[in-house]
Amino acid sequence: MTGPIPDNFPALVDRAAREFASTEAISDGETSLNFSELGQQIKQAAGALVASGVDRGDRVAVWAPNSWEWVVAAMAVFRVGAVLVPVNTRFKGREAAFVLEKANVKVLFTVVGFLGNDYVSDLRESGQQVESIEDVVVLRGDVVDGTISFEDFLARSSSETFAEAEDRAADVSGSDLGLIMFTSGTTGVPKGVMVEQGPIIRGFSHYARELGMRQGDRMLIVNPFFHAFGFNGAINPCFIHGATMLPHPVFDVPSVLQRIQDDQVTVFPGPPAIFQGLINHKDLDDYDTSTLRSALTGAASIPVETVVDMRDRLGFETVITAYGMTETHGLVTICSADDPPDVVANTSGKALPGLEIKLVDEDDNEVGLGEPGELLVKGYAVMRGCLDEPEQTAETIDE
Repeated sequence: MTGPIPDNFPALVDRAAREFASTEAISDGETSLNFSELGQQIKQAAGALVASGVDRGDRVAVWAPNSWEWVVAAMAVFRVGAVLVPVNTRFKGREAAFVLEKANVKVLFTVVGFLGNDYVSDLRESGQQVESIEDVVVLRGDVVDGTISFEDFLARSSSETFAEAEDRAADVSGSDLGLIMFTSGTTGVPKGVMVEQGPIIRGFSHYARELGMRQGDRMLIVNPFFHAFGFNGAINPCFIHGATMLPHPVFDVPSVLQRIQDDQVTVFPGPPAIFQGLINHKDLDDYDTSTLRSALTGAASIPVETVVDMRDRLGFETVITAYGMTETHGLVTICSADDPPDVVANTSGKALPGLEIKLVDEDDNEVGLGEPGELLVKGYAVMRGCLDEPEQTAETIDE
């Protein structure tokens, strides 16, 4: 019997390390860590952040593909009372520089040469100077001038900074600013959406329950960690339920099918195109996908036939859809596990408990059933606001 789910990430990590200690937490290439080991890595990284001069409220960015180091770095940020700024791996140097400058980032975790990415060079060649950055930590790849390796970064942690980080972790609460997630929206100019820790955990604990997640599940994570679907909807529920994170940095149908077979994947969230790609693959029947049990999809419309094929051809018992926005901590509505295929395909389910939604016309009048309109969301999931954009915040949040 597990204890209650905490409302903040440091406490969530501690709960997982305590209650799921020997369960594999993450498997990434040759690296495998159980929840106890992962918790210790996160604590050491937190001590290293304190030693690096990161204070409460400072902003720390991660600009890297999915990996075990991403998880350690991110969870360490919360532990010292700092704010995580995930950076889109598709950004060019100039775009990333804008985000890092806007968020006043102090430490940047990134990669050099991993999967062909050299974000340090991209940033330096952008022509944009980010004056606030004091440290660049290379999670994987070549350590170039002006950077430090992740291993050497971790070695900065001392007994004193470790203890300081633990003291800070005890003070973190669910109402603390957790992440600044940049989204382009309709303007094309990235805006920093400020989200708190508690609403992410609260909303996605419901998501995990609908998926039927349990200790020992193995979740394949193709959704990028920098996105709400990846962090909020994958890393977070795995800590909640003691499920193994299987980060997969690049989607490729044969490699994903092989991973499902070799790693005995049970839970797999992703957009419809991923599942359609698996279903349409000519060699699908050559792979064993029998361990698949639960899937959540969204971010695009999905045909009823795809939902049926996900169950019949891929073997999923549960297939559900959901809807959310970065501005609502990633989740607003979700289907139920027992919804039939036509409901899953043609709706995004019902509003989460504690949230209210309605559709209105241009005059803010509620529209009739089946009529299009603008979706309004009320409740705990609404973002804190847009970073340093009071006018945009006022336009988006009206009460």
